[in-house]
Amino acid sequence: MLLMQFSAAGTEFPPIGTWTPEEIRAHIGFMGDVNAKLTADGEWVQGEGLGGPEQARIVRAGEGGVPVVTEGPFPETKEFLAGWWIVDCATPERAVQIAAHISTAPGPGGRPLNMPIEVHPVMSAPPQEL
Repeated sequence: MLLMQFSAAGTEFPPIGTWTPEEIRAHIGFMGDVNAKLTADGEWVQGEGLGGPEQARIVRAGEGGVPVVTEGPFPETKEFLAGWWIVDCATPERAVQIAAHISTAPGPGGRPLNMPIEVHPVMSAPPQEL
């Protein structure tokens, strides 16, 4: 699983809400091209972009299991999950290559964002020792 994170700390580009329409189209087009290539290469399983932290909700079980919902925005949030891909790769190194490419998605002025992409193995079953 490849997790695309955005961080307010240490980011050298403005929030996406300030980008021009052309810059947003270029960014989204890049992501569409990534997905199309992964599909053509037989590595695509699933992927989605996520709404920003202002649309997020935190849910906890309250008394008797009743949902207690805290609405965003979360001003204390310094980073947030922006999207994910699940890929089926031959090797962990291939997943790292894909993540590095995704990190180069264009931002303002077409410059690569170099955003962090976390790479996690997806577990299919509990370890045999259990």
